[in-house]
Amino acid sequence: MSSNTGSTPEDQTAAVSRGRPTSLADESALDDFLAGTDAALVEFYTEGCGICASMEPVLGNVARELDVDVALVNPRDDPPLVERFDVRSVPLFVLFVDGEPVARRAEGFIPGDDLTAWVREGLA
Repeated sequence: MSSNTGSTPEDQTAAVSRGRPTSLADESALDDFLAGTDAALVEFYTEGCGICASMEPVLGNVARELDVDVALVNPRDDPPLVERFDVRSVPLFVLFVDGEPVARRAEGFIPGDDLTAWVREGLA
């Protein structure tokens, strides 16, 4: 589902990170990341959130199983990002297709099978 086959450094970085969440610094990095992918799952998290940290291996498994790009972004110091995606709690998962959010979920820890099914449903 990814379009990360180009030759730009950004495309190469995203392709290398397949199956492993990419850490993004801010809203601009998120926009750049989304511009290079057909489908992406993004976790909005904060430092010190145990549930957020426990989701990282689950996200990696989902990325490998469904061949989607996965990223992590901490919106804490980026108020425009918090406002844009209405981040009220973490972890917040947002599924993007063609750079647009199509589904969101903020329910704490989500088991891998549930998250995979949710992503599949959002991509259908």
